[in-house]
Amino acid sequence: MNKIFRGIDWLMLFLYLFIALFGIANIYSVDSSSGTKQLIWLLISLTLGTSTFLVRPKFFENFAGLFYILGLFLLAGVLFFGSYVNGAKAWYRIGGFSLQPVELAKISTALMLANYIDSPNFNIKNNQSLAISFLIIFIPIVLILLQPDVGSILVFIAYFIALYREGMTGWLFVIGFYFLLLFLVSIWIPSWIIILILASFIIAFLFIFRKKIRWNQQINILFIIIFLSISSLVSICSPFIFENLPKHQKERILVLYEGERKYRDTAGYNLLYSKTAIGSGGFWGKGYKQGSVTAGKFVPEQQTDYIFCTVGEEWGFVGCTILICLYTCLIARIYYLAETQKSAFSRVMGYSLASILFMHFLINIGMVIGLFPTVGIPLPFFSYGGSSLLGFSLFIFIFLRLNYSDRNRLI
Repeated sequence: MNKIFRGIDWLMLFLYLFIALFGIANIYSVDSSSGTKQLIWLLISLTLGTSTFLVRPKFFENFAGLFYILGLFLLAGVLFFGSYVNGAKAWYRIGGFSLQPVELAKISTALMLANYIDSPNFNIKNNQSLAISFLIIFIPIVLILLQPDVGSILVFIAYFIALYREGMTGWLFVIGFYFLLLFLVSIWIPSWIIILILASFIIAFLFIFRKKIRWNQQINILFIIIFLSISSLVSICSPFIFENLPKHQKERILVLYEGERKYRDTAGYNLLYSKTAIGSGGFWGKGYKQGSVTAGKFVPEQQTDYIFCTVGEEWGFVGCTILICLYTCLIARIYYLAETQKSAFSRVMGYSLASILFMHFLINIGMVIGLFPTVGIPLPFFSYGGSSLLGFSLFIFIFLRLNYSDRNRLI
């Protein structure tokens, strides 16, 4: 019996269960009916997760392509047969049951990416291998963009962290961050000023380092022209794209610049009362089910994306710190286990899981406290939602199974 349980990472399993149960308690505080449903979803997730744990690891590798195609099929199908929720056509509704296919697509994309990286033909330094890896990630992103579900698109950045671990250059992150920053800045600053600043910076850089760098004049001139052209295009298109966003999405971005009070009757309403709830909790909190903002239901759908403000109001700074530490420990534990895996498949699955959890955790708490626009990203295992809990639970149990096999291989 001891041999059967040997190799299960109990710390990872404990952290997952503790966060999920703590989440159910907070959901129940907001809405008892939702709390009961979430408990049922947890039991379903544990049942399916346990069944997943009994599957041989080779099953996930052999059928990764099939799962990936199924995930794409579900993402494409929701565009025709899905239902709109908060402006995005991202849900299947069958009777009283709802399913968000992107939660399953996160797993299938990770499986496909891990399977490809583990193949003998993969070489991260080869442009063809890198292009295929990008294609695996971008196909579901395009389908999600058509819904459109901006939050889930941001989460898919997590797969590039896994690619970085496998040897992808970190300059791609720098370039991506640069163009994102340029897009946001160009909303407020005229494009001609930005282009002039960029051109001046490049000229100054070339002049200062002209003796330290070996320049190929033709290549450098071509690079500068391409860089300025792309930057100019982003800068010019940014205000146009922003002005054509739906009103509620535009206001969510403006809230970051102009404050939630200006938009207290629209996009800033949730954030205003979320901050009020967190701030009113003080150091120790008001106590379980004693929060006035939560009891008054001032935050719409508080049990979903804004559940963290319930923690702040009822459990205070201490409760928020404990929850953040729990997530930090869980994510760090998965990264650690991923790094110890013997196969690239298991390692990429671990890095994908940890990175997706990190992105969800970072974006959700950031938007609840006003550091990130509201984009509809749940707090993993904690926010109310059967699809999210089931998807993340299956991901957890798949990696637990891969790690179990890896550990027993060494015994």
